[in-house]
Formats: sequence, structure tokens, C-alpha cells
Amino acid sequence: MAYDKFTVLTSSAVPLPIENVDTDQIIPARFLKATKREGFGDNLFRDWRYNGDDTPKQDFVLNNAIYSGKILVGGKNFGSGSSREHAAWAIYDYGFRCVVSSFFADIFKNNSLNIGILPVQVSEDFLDRIFKAIEADPQTQLEVDLSKQTITILSTGDSESFDINSYKKHNLMNGFDDIDYLQAMKEEISTFAQNSRY
Repeated sequence: MAYDKFTVLTSSAVPLPIENVDTDQIIPARFLKATKREGFGDNLFRDWRYNGDDTPKQDFVLNNAIYSGKILVGGKNFGSGSSREHAAWAIYDYGFRCVVSSFFADIFKNNSLNIGILPVQVSEDFLDRIFKAIEADPQTQLEVDLSKQTITILSTGDSESFDINSYKKHNLMNGFDDIDYLQAMKEEISTFAQNSRY
């Protein structure tokens, strides 16, 4: 399944300054029955977003209208816990295209990259500066440039570089998942196979 191409994302951000956010908090286990990737965004952070009677918790950030955007800024060690792909699906389905943290659990990071979400790992100091910029102005804009591998707080000009696997970078910039990548190389694979026959 192809995804939107990720080149430069300029957006306001939703702050979630909580450390050790695990995948069960991102999408509780009781919502893992579906096999399609749609609809999980409705239950993103379900137990933090809603009371037992399904009324929104007014103090949770996703229920606060002053925060919006395609970037989720989380605390250190984001995506720990189980390996469920559904956590990344829920974040994507909700509308986020980038998650920023000072540290990601490896499996969550790879699951995100596989479905079109860019996990941007920054220093703890830069993460703190992002949170402070959003606190000062909830509509502050972040610019994530995948080609340059930089993230910038546009209101201050502060910028930092981030690392990404070159294969995953290529796929994100072209809107490919692993199958799309192979399909894009169909002619080269066919030529190679023909030339390799004995």
C-alpha cells in the first residue's frame, strides 16, 4: 500500500510531554481485533482521551482545540512495550505524519517507517526547546525536511539534524512501502533474472 510522499512537512504540533508512552497506551489491546488499517485513529490514546462513559477527558491534549497539526511531539522512550503494528496505524489514521521524541523504541520506530510515519529523534535539549515553543504559542510551526534530515522551529530558527536509514528515507520520499519498492524495480529485476539464466 502506497502512502503520501514525505518531503517537507511544515505544521503546528501536538505536545505530549510524557515519558515512556507504550503501545498499549497508544492503542489499547481490546482494539486490536481489526485487520484493516483504517479506523484505529478513533481509539488513539483511548483511555487517556475518554472517560468510562465515552465522554472526552477535557484535560487531555487531543481534546484541546488549541492544539492541532500533523506532528506529534512525545516524551523520551516513545512507543515502548509490545510490538503491535496497530500503534503506528492508529497514529497514522488519526492524521499524524511525524512523531518527534528524544528516544524511540526500535520496533515502534520501524513499524512507523514502514507505513509512512517519520519518527524524528532529537536531543533532549532540542525536544525541550520544542515543548517550550509550543507552550509559548500553540500554533508555532515546525518544519521537517526529510531530504536535508533537519527539523526546525520556525519561530526561533533553532534547527537540528536527525538520522534515518537511507532505504527508509528513499521509501518515504517516494511514498513506497516495501512492496511498492520492489514493484518500482520490476523491470530491473526482470532484466537481472533474464541475464542470470544459464
